[in-house]
Amino acid sequence: MARPFKCRRVAFMPGVTFFKPAGMPLRALEEIQLTVEEAEAIRLKDLEGLEQEEGAEKMNISRPTFQRILASARQKIADALLNGRAIRIEGGNFEILPRRFHCASSHEWEVPFEAVAGATPQLCPVCNAPAVETLVPVGLGWGDRGQGWRRGRHAR
Repeated sequence: MARPFKCRRVAFMPGVTFFKPAGMPLRALEEIQLTVEEAEAIRLKDLEGLEQEEGAEKMNISRPTFQRILASARQKIADALLNGRAIRIEGGNFEILPRRFHCASSHEWEVPFEAVAGATPQLCPVCNAPAVETLVPVGLGWGDRGQGWRRGRHAR
């Protein structure tokens, strides 16, 4: 009996979800679908420079699964770039982490990702303070390493 499928954890939804070669009409292009979790694996490994083990932990999957997702994403991107295909980012089996915020009065709260869609709330829901900041959840983005972390080197 197969192990139950784990939902992949995603902390970032791309604002742009479609890419195509310039100068080519869309009707003349083949489309490649890159899943949201494939885009997240590319973001974690290639954009943020995390090791595969760290990326796998952030996505709540095993390291071999992270490697398979990453290899699939890279193959699709290479195919699109070298063979002139369009890329659409959509679908997959994932869960989006809620966004966390805090105000100057130290109130903290979570908002479902869909409710804020990338924008920061203007006021604290408890005290109506206008100074609201986004909190990066522990283990996501640069929150646990600092801005100086790049490809296995500390620049502190």
